[in-house]
Amino acid sequence: MPYEPPTHSVERSMRATMGVRTVAGVDEVGRGAWAGPVTVCAAITGLRRPPEGLTDSKLITPKRRTALAGILTGWVTSYALGHASNEEIDELGMTAALRLAAGRALDALPERPEAVILDGKHNYLGGSWRVRTVIKGDQSCVAVAAASVIAKVHRDAAMAQLGLEYEPFAFQENAGYPSPVHRAALEEFGPTGHHRLSWSYLDAMPRWQHLKKVREDIDTGEQLGFDF
Repeated sequence: MPYEPPTHSVERSMRATMGVRTVAGVDEVGRGAWAGPVTVCAAITGLRRPPEGLTDSKLITPKRRTALAGILTGWVTSYALGHASNEEIDELGMTAALRLAAGRALDALPERPEAVILDGKHNYLGGSWRVRTVIKGDQSCVAVAAASVIAKVHRDAAMAQLGLEYEPFAFQENAGYPSPVHRAALEEFGPTGHHRLSWSYLDAMPRWQHLKKVREDIDTGEQLGFDF
């Protein structure tokens, strides 16, 4: 099924209305996983014509996504990755963990962007950043689409490497997300040191419920493990 290619229309609008020149696209991967970090990529692309086939990383086959990421890392003006670990997610909650990972990515860019296009409808960045949120920005905005592909390929590769150490969990296939094989391994062996212990999957595993972590200030959605 063909998809409309992303454009620079949001960035052009921000340049015109906000008087900015350097705009970063920001997207995350790993928000709804049971294991591993949440990873955020910040990418600056300028207004150049994007590589053929660029769109939301979830709409691209793994083989094509990997090839495209290799092209993008040389095509973008600059990019950087930031991570928040499973321990940080358990301690802070997902919203704060996303803010932490995104801040790390943005701070790692060689030039601080003047504004940010953030995928989704919630501005989890806050602070001093000038942000425009765009629902399905990873499909419609070039910089966000580039960030989504780079972030997913990087995190998937890291989880696949982790899967060599924890073979029963099949991280090479599920990247830490829920799957029948992942659930079966959890029920038999219990969580690894890379699992999020505040997630609701433990509620359905009596053998391991004693490992559950609940923050006193956790909100209902995060306690249930919802993917905001």
